[in-house]
Amino acid sequence: MDRTKNIAPTETLAAIKRGCEELLVEEEFLRKLRKGAPLRVKAGFDPTAPDLHLGHTVLLNKLRQLQDLGHHALFLIGDFTGMIGDPTGKNATRPPLSREQVAENAKSYADQVFKILKPECTEVVFNSSWMGKLDSSDMIRLASTSTVARMLERDDFGKRYRSNQPIAIHEFLYPLVQGYDSVALKADLEIGGTDQKFNLLMGRELQKHYGQEPQCILTMPLLEGLDGVNKMSKSLGNYVGINEAPGEIFGKLMSMSDELMWRYLELLSFESMAVISLWRAEVEAGRNPRDIKVRFAQEIVSRFHDSKAAEAALEDFEARFREGAIPEDIPEYTIEAPENEVPLIQVIKQSGLTSSTSEAIRMIAQGGVKIDGEKVEDKALKLKKGVSAVLQIGKRKFAKVTII
Repeated sequence: MDRTKNIAPTETLAAIKRGCEELLVEEEFLRKLRKGAPLRVKAGFDPTAPDLHLGHTVLLNKLRQLQDLGHHALFLIGDFTGMIGDPTGKNATRPPLSREQVAENAKSYADQVFKILKPECTEVVFNSSWMGKLDSSDMIRLASTSTVARMLERDDFGKRYRSNQPIAIHEFLYPLVQGYDSVALKADLEIGGTDQKFNLLMGRELQKHYGQEPQCILTMPLLEGLDGVNKMSKSLGNYVGINEAPGEIFGKLMSMSDELMWRYLELLSFESMAVISLWRAEVEAGRNPRDIKVRFAQEIVSRFHDSKAAEAALEDFEARFREGAIPEDIPEYTIEAPENEVPLIQVIKQSGLTSSTSEAIRMIAQGGVKIDGEKVEDKALKLKKGVSAVLQIGKRKFAKVTII
């Protein structure tokens, strides 16, 4: 049965606008809904990395909302565009991935996305399926649909041009190919981050050029990482990976600021805005925001693992941070000391507690490093061969290290 026939267009509109930055064009979107047929909703992901984090799920959550309202999700893996390299937000030409790298990174996508999306109303598509069939004449005709002046309207291209930074010709193909994906898929709506607006608009223009009804566009904000400042990124270490262990996900979410909590609830939680508004009023009236964080952290762990894992993560968290206990199952590392001793900052990095020695130095300076429960203040401290100790970074990260 077609569920869209039983849902008022205004109800769908209100649901999808939750947390969104912009909907273009709202009247067009309502007209599409009033036809009563399920919409083809597209969201594209370039397989530049094999693991998804919560920042990626902002778009996936919106796709799931639309599935729940009876619409069809097109989960596009940009294996062809991945070989071009997305220039969005870059101040230099981004190296394209090889076909082998793209294929390897794409392998784990399906298992991850179906933790959110409904498989029965999701179509996983690869843009090499149609782009790989275009010959050189087809690509020239595609390139002829836009102009250099139009491309330079893109903020990142414009900035690079004005500052005499090189722009490779193949980078102009990226928005054209992304736009052509919408033609190939006959998309009714495309969802993307605010940084993708130019590319999404290109889809509308190309659909008009090829005689199709243009897609509507829904832009979603880029999710801040746990630092509350920068975009969530694995390279910045401010991310929450959806494949991380339950305790790691839980602990990371409990560490976010009270202010950031509301942002995450709006963009990541499946709780209604009415419930979230009630929680906000309760916190303003004196309720501890920690209670809300626990509910949210358990929701996220349950989504990507299960409810038992969420309960266990909460118990472990309570044991570690209320009772000061060291968790039982902490990773163990053996570190070589080339000259009978090794700098602590190197041990911290090699055991995976920080992504760099500079981050380790910063954590020591902030008083966030402990050895066997004792705070470390000396950034130049070295551990001697034969030492075995438990290192702690911040409130959540532990590792047992043995120096050999």
